[in-house]
Amino acid sequence: MELNALVQKRNEAIVSARRILETAQKENRGMTEHESGLYNKIYDEAQDLNTQIKQQEQQRKLDKMEVLEKNKIEEKIKSDSTDEVRKRAFEKHLRQGNMASYSPEESRALQADLDANGGYLVAPEMMANEIIKFVDDEVFIRQVANVLTLPMGETLVAPSLDNDPADPDWTSEISTGSEDSTMSFGKRSLTPHPLAKRLKVSEKLMRVSSFDVMSFVSQRLAYKLAIAQEKGFLTGDGANEPLGVFTASSQGISTSRDYSTGNTTTEIRFDGLKGAKHNVKSQYWRQGQWLLHRDAVSQISKLKDGNGQYLWQPSNQVGEPDLLLGSPVMMSEYAPNTFTTGQYVGLYGDFNSGYWIADALGFRIQVLRELYAETNQVGLIIRAETDGMPVLEEAFSRLTLA
Repeated sequence: MELNALVQKRNEAIVSARRILETAQKENRGMTEHESGLYNKIYDEAQDLNTQIKQQEQQRKLDKMEVLEKNKIEEKIKSDSTDEVRKRAFEKHLRQGNMASYSPEESRALQADLDANGGYLVAPEMMANEIIKFVDDEVFIRQVANVLTLPMGETLVAPSLDNDPADPDWTSEISTGSEDSTMSFGKRSLTPHPLAKRLKVSEKLMRVSSFDVMSFVSQRLAYKLAIAQEKGFLTGDGANEPLGVFTASSQGISTSRDYSTGNTTTEIRFDGLKGAKHNVKSQYWRQGQWLLHRDAVSQISKLKDGNGQYLWQPSNQVGEPDLLLGSPVMMSEYAPNTFTTGQYVGLYGDFNSGYWIADALGFRIQVLRELYAETNQVGLIIRAETDGMPVLEEAFSRLTLA
């Protein structure tokens, strides 16, 4: 089904579900068992359609990337044939692993990159770029956070203004006012931590020339890296991993930024959502976004404001986000979804101002051929180094149940 048709069908399902809910509300009663079952069925269909929409949007991005990358490769081949030689040699190394099969030019091209003892190989520029772009698309916080690259993988230290000077004193013309003792500075440190994932592929699969094994392997490994980073940026504890936005910490977002007023011990309510957004200064609203699990969105989709308008508004255009109280909604499977007293169930904030990500240069791929020779498999390990942490807690407000 075409993408626009999927969007229209999803929105029609949402309207149908809301009609069932409104019928019960107008009659001042709860939904019957039949109505509740029908509502849940329609809502699940809408969620399934939403998943299909996200998948098609993702595929559009990948297709666009593939075209751009293909054009880039063609231009590169025209300008520098050595890179094409290295690419062919790298692919041959994955499929055959036998240097005797290399042509003289391929052998020369790999001399600086191949460790015969360890089987280590630096990926061609084309493959590394594919992985970086895929991670950016898969880990959505990277798209909205402040991402910095460190040239040598060292620690990034950023000075912070922890306290402003006190207000000036009303005084006389010749007086200088009292000396300020309030202004203070601190720092935020980000040190990229190693992140790795291993994948085994059969030798037979590697040799099948009609199968795009390079693209398949890079996407699967990048997906694993993306998931690990997603979890770290959301719930990491900061110990040899990123510090997540849902982790209470004096080094990131403290409990002073938690907001529960208006919510019950098991449900998110309108007053809780409105209060959480207004708990963040309006200067951050321009880039502010909600971060929620789909189970939280399921609850919120039934809520209305004082004018009878639903708080959650699904998008009508492909590529546009759903809105909640006028701000975009990001849904992550790794956001908290335990609806019990005192638990985090969402967050509102400006990630670009308040969350920093520090990457060390480059992704590396290591080829392990002899280790899995008995099972006729090749091992591939991808490595990266990254860190992340909230650097400005006032840009966030965590939604908590009472």
